[in-house]
Amino acid sequence: MPVITLPDNSQRQFEQAVTVEQVAADIGPGLAKAAIAGKVDGRLVDTSYTIAHDAELAIITERDEDGLEVIRHSTAHLLAMAVQDLFPGAQVTIGPTVEDGFYYDFAFERAFTPEDLEKIEARMEELAGEDLPVSRVVMSREQAVDTFAALGEEYKVEIIKELPEGEEISLYRQGEWMDLCRGPHVPSTGKLKAFKLTKVAGAYWRGDQNNAMLQRIYGTAWPNKKALKAYLNRIAEAEKRDHRKVGKKLDLFHMQEEAPGMVFWHPKGWSIYQAIEQYMRGKQIQHGYQEIKTPQVVDLSLWQKSGHADKFADGMFTLSADERDFAVKPMNCPCHVQVFNQGLRSYRDLPLRLAEFGSCHRNEPSGSLHGIMRVRGFTQDDAHIFCTEAQIQSEVASFIDFLHDVYADFGFSEVIYRLSTRPEQRVGSDEDWDRAEQALAQALDGKSLPWETLPGEGAFYGPKIEFSLKDCIGRVWQLGTIQVDFSMPGRLGAQYVDEGGQRKTPVMLHRAILGSFERFIGILIEHYEGAFPMWLAPEQAVICNITDSQAEYVGELQKILQERGFRVRSDLRNEKIGFKIREHTIQKVPYILVVGDKEVENRTVAVRERGGKDLGSIDHDALMTLLAESVAVRSRAISES
Repeated sequence: MPVITLPDNSQRQFEQAVTVEQVAADIGPGLAKAAIAGKVDGRLVDTSYTIAHDAELAIITERDEDGLEVIRHSTAHLLAMAVQDLFPGAQVTIGPTVEDGFYYDFAFERAFTPEDLEKIEARMEELAGEDLPVSRVVMSREQAVDTFAALGEEYKVEIIKELPEGEEISLYRQGEWMDLCRGPHVPSTGKLKAFKLTKVAGAYWRGDQNNAMLQRIYGTAWPNKKALKAYLNRIAEAEKRDHRKVGKKLDLFHMQEEAPGMVFWHPKGWSIYQAIEQYMRGKQIQHGYQEIKTPQVVDLSLWQKSGHADKFADGMFTLSADERDFAVKPMNCPCHVQVFNQGLRSYRDLPLRLAEFGSCHRNEPSGSLHGIMRVRGFTQDDAHIFCTEAQIQSEVASFIDFLHDVYADFGFSEVIYRLSTRPEQRVGSDEDWDRAEQALAQALDGKSLPWETLPGEGAFYGPKIEFSLKDCIGRVWQLGTIQVDFSMPGRLGAQYVDEGGQRKTPVMLHRAILGSFERFIGILIEHYEGAFPMWLAPEQAVICNITDSQAEYVGELQKILQERGFRVRSDLRNEKIGFKIREHTIQKVPYILVVGDKEVENRTVAVRERGGKDLGSIDHDALMTLLAESVAVRSRAISES
């Protein structure tokens, strides 16, 4: 007679074993109709799952995050069923969920076309409309191998043979079609109401380029048509804002095959880069950081001592010279310890905050490269804080304040906080990890910040807090981080003398606010769609003459503004003023300054704001004040509007 405890702590007792579906029906017919899965003692299960013991149960519907995961997983199966229905020779391989959707990899004799995707999606709609029951079947390993071998599913046979001995092997059947899967899945295909196939791409079997090339069909699925439409609108908006398109349009940077994953910054793009670096340099000085610079190429032995060579060997660029092996640095932390180690430090020197705009290189897989968002050569706003264990919380708390201040200046007001805890592969004792995780949690709680845990997602040397931002179209970007490291300082011989004259190993806090400059600039490009706030704009103003007779005055005004530190250029081309205004509007220049004979005579300038607002003619002092105030607010006015 199982007793079922529901999320509101109410209980229901049944005379015999009961399914999730039956419990939902006992609560009410509306819930029974909406149920797509259950969560029994924290584990997701099908609605057909039988509960024979006292248990905690949550009924999962499409409104739940877990429900959306089940819907997407089930839609991947619907895709596979439709493909094999339309293309009988296609073999299915794996079909997991991914962010905002799912994919399924297929082995087929020819490439799928956009027209094929339309047919597949239409067939999926038909199968969903048939409301086919979805049922779970358990088989022995031998039965499963025989079943899929008979169907000619070579990849499924390989997967089954590699499953651990004793692991339960389950299949899911919908209509006459079936697939190998752990589940859970929706009770019937009619629960799948809103989906869209988005693209097809190549993918190697098991991600190994030595294996066969498969075809990966991507799709998205949502609880209802309204949510699907909202997502597709976001995707269309993201496509319009793509930093590669905007970057080309505004002449900010380019990439080319001769330097894969490396950025060629153009003058305008480099201007943005420099504005950010100079801003961060000033902020770091305010917060007690000392800037350093460390070598690009370091003997491989240092990376072996730090543990990076074992962990990141595949991602490091290496070279040999003078019969020695070197690595181009993939990160800055081991080099910062070398600076700390020069001379014996005292407890009075701590905390010691060392910052570097560190140029790093990592051999990222070619398939993962994405404009300036994912590159092989990048610069981090990297810093390391050497401190005592007692100073961890205060340093983390101070860093959080610093980070909030910076994000606000860039126009981001919504921050998401996640605490990533110890991974399976790690260095250091459990006691060290306990103390480090507790210190980070207490720092977040001390700021009364909402946070969630990401189990097992910490770095190999310590736990970390991850800081993510939401952009203007709701996308989440993980940027900042602060990580506690009890291990690396000891591995690399860092020591200080404590109050009692004893030598101790400092704690090392790894921290970054923007992360990769390249990626952060890509995010800014897409967030602002190239319409950068005044302080970041590569060209803050353009001065346009109407006729040649104003050229001398334009040059004089340009010089005055540049001496005040503004990024200004003149446009003296023999073009109509309307043409010039349209062109600089397309280039999203914050201010277009127009000079005619009247402005020359009165020593004024006609000001036009980005967006088309005409501010009329103003004198030099008013212009200086206007531009200076626009720079001073940074992006805070945008984030608060």
